Amino acid sequence: MGLKTLWYVIHESLAASRGNQALLAAARAVPGATIVDLYAEYPDFNIDVEREQQRLRDHDLVVFQHPFYWYSTPALLKQWQDKVLTYGFAYPPREGSALHGKAWLSVVTTGGPEWSYRAGGYNNFSMSELMRPLQQTCYLCGMRWLSPFVVHGVLGGDYGPIKATTNEELAGLATKLGQYVAGLDLADAHALEAVTTVHELKARWD
Repeated sequence: MGLKTLWYVIHESLAASRGNQALLAAARAVPGATIVDLYAEYPDFNIDVEREQQRLRDHDLVVFQHPFYWYSTPALLKQWQDKVLTYGFAYPPREGSALHGKAWLSVVTTGGPEWSYRAGGYNNFSMSELMRPLQQTCYLCGMRWLSPFVVHGVLGGDYGPIKATTNEELAGLATKLGQYVAGLDLADAHALEAVTTVHELKARWD
């Protein structure tokens, strides 16, 4: 029996998001996955804490799919973290152990290209460095951090030297992501390597 997967999609304009719509196909390809559109469910930001905590209890793998807004998450995901990952439920160790042993996978899109997320690029830091707060949140909750699945360049089109990831590339990435999650075995799992470019990712998994 496969993992029980809880897949959160967090985008306030999901219908207009080329990248996140494409990656959502990966969630639909995972047998039995519970898919939650967080902005559709909580447009007023009034989180049902008990329901969300029960969802977490009921699943083994939690996927957070979202755009990378100002080097962080959309506002509703931060609200969800503040309300749901409470003392005595998610932390500290020995007192809040409901999430211990579960896995966290961040699926993130950026408008900027891969080369901008490095020393000397206009974003100055790598995605691995910028996502440290999420990684530490995962660790404090006693969860396993799977290396993020990051897709760069999901602009609507090319913007000067910034080349947009094509629809064909996005579809291919969604297929690979869905296959990875559907076949994941946490008892013998090798976390995804940090994604650098679309072409490198395709080379790794082809």
